[in-house]
Amino acid sequence: MIDVTKLNGSQITINCDLIETVEETPDTVITLTTGKKLIVKESRQEVKNLVKLFKKECISWDS
Repeated sequence: MIDVTKLNGSQITINCDLIETVEETPDTVITLTTGKKLIVKESRQEVKNLVKLFKKECISWDS
C-alpha cells in the first residue's frame, strides 16, 4: 500500500498491486486494474519510487 495526495490535498492509500499505468498529462493520473482513475499531486517518478520502496519493505519482512 502507498500513500498519495489527491489534488484537493487529502491523502489516500492505494494498493500498489492494482496500479496498471501512471501517466503525466501534465497531472499525474494513476489507472488501476479496476478501471478507476486517480489524479494525484505526486509525479510519475515519485509514484514509482513509492512502489519500489513498498516492495523492498515487503521483501525485507520475508527475510
